Amino acid sequence: MLQKFRPYFSINLLIKGFVSALLLWSPILLHHLELATPWLDTIILWSAFALLLGLDPKEAFWSGFFTGLLWFHWIALSLRYYDLLPLAPLLLLAIGLIYGGIFALGYKLATLLPGPWLALGGKMLFWLLVGSIHPFGFNWFLPDMLLAQSLIEPQKSSFALLLLSAGAIHLPRWGKLLLLAIAIPLLQPHSNPVQPPPLRIHLVTTKLSQDRKWDPTQRPKIIAENLAAITKAIEKGFDVVVLPESAFPLFLDQSPTLLQRLQELSSQITIVTGALHFKDGHYYNSTYLFHDGTFSIFDKVVLVPFGEAIPLPQPLARWINRLFFAGSSDYTPARKPATYTIKGIPFTNAICYEATHPLIYRTDPPFIIAISNNAWFTPSIEPTLQQMLIKYYATIFHKRVYHATNIAKTAVIY
Repeated sequence: MLQKFRPYFSINLLIKGFVSALLLWSPILLHHLELATPWLDTIILWSAFALLLGLDPKEAFWSGFFTGLLWFHWIALSLRYYDLLPLAPLLLLAIGLIYGGIFALGYKLATLLPGPWLALGGKMLFWLLVGSIHPFGFNWFLPDMLLAQSLIEPQKSSFALLLLSAGAIHLPRWGKLLLLAIAIPLLQPHSNPVQPPPLRIHLVTTKLSQDRKWDPTQRPKIIAENLAAITKAIEKGFDVVVLPESAFPLFLDQSPTLLQRLQELSSQITIVTGALHFKDGHYYNSTYLFHDGTFSIFDKVVLVPFGEAIPLPQPLARWINRLFFAGSSDYTPARKPATYTIKGIPFTNAICYEATHPLIYRTDPPFIIAISNNAWFTPSIEPTLQQMLIKYYATIFHKRVYHATNIAKTAVIY
């Protein structure tokens, strides 16, 4: 059995796989370090795909393995809050093997095509399609989202041109002449961003660690800090104040005194905040909108795989919840994305993970209010990856996203 897998283990394979994965990941790291520029992103991406399109299936396996680890190693950080940190190496191994297997299978199918030209075309097709492969519903591996802050318009057609341009280096000498002809159309200006609404919107950033956030003894202090932030926004004359996901770490609909206080404040400012919601025996991760003394609740539609819902058949999901999560129940998703209006301006609601899902961006309003809690995964590149994905979808769907966060960079993204 070991003999069968021995060809996959060599220093050259490991080095080539790691270097190609590192090159593809480096725009995320540079943005995290705030060192990226559109020109640098463009050059790195072209170089990364020039190298990736030259790999064979064995090299592609290791490229996928290291890509999975570099892009998603931060997932293991959440285990510390469930006392499951010893399982981190197994989780990381699983992530690496999943993406390594996807890459190896895609490249193996490409090499079955007759002739080097078709095989190269098969690899390009793999890169065009791999962003549609979502293991357990997790959709954050989207290579073309790296174009969003480069000189290249983040569309599938532009991504295809980039792949053709990078692939030309593997053609015969005369084929390399295609490189410039293909590369010229790449440098297209991005579409004009959506103009802001006629509202003064204040985005609140909180700094609560995950263990402090859900500590009942900390709840009075957290509530006081949130109310102080709202009061400060009123004093500064804002029309809207947005607090992060689960800014109030409780079932807000079951807290009448706090609800009344927020309703009173909403006569002076519109309040958008995250909190939990309990109804008919079901748990919801929700956004609460307080406006003119009334409130509405909008529940999350797209749940985080293994974080808010186990993406497996119910008997197995219940067993996993009992074994690893102390028997807790999954959250219940809403049926469709919610939209609401503030002073006549329509907004789409988005809570954390769903702000990186195309379903939210296919709604009509040009504006999205997104709230997130990134404390599960910090310190890591996760907030940067989330912001880049939001930038990608905001660009291609022509939206302006107001993103309020806990332990991450709050921003207006377009």
